[in-house]
Amino acid sequence: MDTSKLPKMLYGGDYNPEQWDESVWPEDMRLIRLAGMDIATVNVFSWALLQPDENTYNFETLDRIMDMLQENGIHACLATGTGAHPAWMARQYPEILRVDFEGRKRKFGGRHNSCPSSEAYRAHSVRLASKLAERYKDHPALLLWHVSNEYGGDCYCDNCAARFRLWLQRKYGTLDKLNEQWNTRFWGHTFYDWEEIVPPNVLSEAWEGDRTNFQGISLDYARFNSDGMLECYKLEYDALKAHTPDVPVTTNLMGTYKPLDYFKWAKHMDIVSWDNYPSADTPVSFTAMTHDLMRGLKDGAPFLLMEQTPSQQNWQAYNTLKRPGVMRLWSYQAVAHGADSVMFFQLRRSVGACEKYHGALIEHVGHEHTRVFRECAELGAELSKLGDAFLGARADSKVAIMYDWENRWAIEYSSGPTVALKYVDEVHKYYDALYQLGISVDMVSFESDLSGYDVVIAPVMYMVKPGLAKRIEAYTQNGGTFVTTFFSGIVNENDIVTLGGYPGELRGLLGIWAEEIDALFPGHTNRIVMNETFGSLQGEYDCSILCDLIHAETADVLAAYGQDFYQGMPVLTRNRFGSGEAYYVASSPEASFLQGFLGELCARRGIAPLPGVAQGVEATRRVKDGRSYLFVLNHNAEAASIDLKHGGTDLLTGASLSGVSEIAGRGVLIVEEAR
Repeated sequence: MDTSKLPKMLYGGDYNPEQWDESVWPEDMRLIRLAGMDIATVNVFSWALLQPDENTYNFETLDRIMDMLQENGIHACLATGTGAHPAWMARQYPEILRVDFEGRKRKFGGRHNSCPSSEAYRAHSVRLASKLAERYKDHPALLLWHVSNEYGGDCYCDNCAARFRLWLQRKYGTLDKLNEQWNTRFWGHTFYDWEEIVPPNVLSEAWEGDRTNFQGISLDYARFNSDGMLECYKLEYDALKAHTPDVPVTTNLMGTYKPLDYFKWAKHMDIVSWDNYPSADTPVSFTAMTHDLMRGLKDGAPFLLMEQTPSQQNWQAYNTLKRPGVMRLWSYQAVAHGADSVMFFQLRRSVGACEKYHGALIEHVGHEHTRVFRECAELGAELSKLGDAFLGARADSKVAIMYDWENRWAIEYSSGPTVALKYVDEVHKYYDALYQLGISVDMVSFESDLSGYDVVIAPVMYMVKPGLAKRIEAYTQNGGTFVTTFFSGIVNENDIVTLGGYPGELRGLLGIWAEEIDALFPGHTNRIVMNETFGSLQGEYDCSILCDLIHAETADVLAAYGQDFYQGMPVLTRNRFGSGEAYYVASSPEASFLQGFLGELCARRGIAPLPGVAQGVEATRRVKDGRSYLFVLNHNAEAASIDLKHGGTDLLTGASLSGVSEIAGRGVLIVEEAR
């Protein structure tokens, strides 16, 4: 989807008029237009209304909704409605019901409730998508297709078991190869027939969620589960494209959601969209990282912010209101990191069930005289004023952080060395250090081209996939700066240890050998003692979670451990490799160490912080057609002093800004920088 061709940024959200008497609809239209909105996501959970039985389809209500949107100048993001199957379907086709991790067969209820291996589900969902596409292919309101909704969950039924065996046959070809890659001679697990393989839930290999006896089978089942849901998405995608080849198709993702490999999914999406629901206490740098990850799914292309709440959520433990200005601030944070839309769940608040206390543009009082509505309307006016200024604009980053879902699964399925190791948390530590420094970051996959980056960071690269080590070596050989950490280079793509000493295939690049790995108890730390000054790094710093006991082979030792029996062993090393350098951080350091370390690496490569950065003030940049747009966002409740350097023109006010300036508490500046 080429968002740069739109006249302005899309603004709107999820709208469920079918939940209301039609007498309410005209007032909805008035209020939605009054807020400056121009897109509504409709039909998300309407399968039961569209198809009351096996052979009957009724599109009369949806026809009126689509026509109403068109008459009011509102684009339709038309969902296929397949996120929850109808009750009659569960009764008529019980195979459609999932079996959970505990081995229990579900009854009808909830959502994400369809087995992705069910032929009945696949056939009925594709048929519905086809009928929708055929009916609305020429409707002037149709702008975008939205397949299902927030795919997720898993299933362990007999149908999934059968399809899993076929998936394994395609991957391994023979049982001999599978037995080798799963190391099934351990605990006498050798398989002699494909039918002997069963899904790894609590009835077989797994317990307590991530804990499993056999990492190989659990890792492959995670891949299979993600692939199976992706197949369901692709079936609907193909059905839509058969009738509307030029209408873009998406489905709403959920950030760092663990069960689905979004890098693989993004290859089959015309534009990435995602739902952003941070808590009031979520670090703003974590939200920024997740936006960047969503942008990175399609090599830096802009994405759609499909959902956020205008104020209050309903499903968290403590559902605080967004304070005045926060909705606007967080909306612009998404835009700053690559969003070409601002959309909400929901436009009118539901009257019943579990989302009746989820915030909305139109609250239960039913009119525009609310704080939330005023804030939404003010944002709508600003977005109209901005027009298409930076639609389609991209980030301009020289630093990349590598991220991989399969690597995360493998780490967290691992039996040892510590339950405290959480992949996303370790990635965020490195991202946060750069965020605090004001250094722009791209989040990239293990498959991405690295040649355009000066610094590439791969926290906890436990799994080294085929060809990856060679590509990183080539990147470093050609002058790149590569950084990785403890618990890296341990296994191959099937969680089989690479023999010959850690970090396996990365050993030559890093110039070290990791002999042992020490797991520290919660609250326990070791010390990083600098051997020499490295930029602002000097003295000692805390480290925790894991400590690799490493020997320098060709690497220089920049810092050593300060405590325990491995006091004096290396903890930070640098290995010169061709024209570049490879660094190894052998433990999980405190934030000040990472800021000093990464700040120095960036300084040595000439990567300067963005203007406008201050304590609690975020800065990002988007670039389009030779013009650069600096976004400065004050996450403090109080005003802050910032230095905009050469400055430029604030697109929101028209004011010329440069040098030291003040930004209001929870304020936003969008500066078209002086050339």
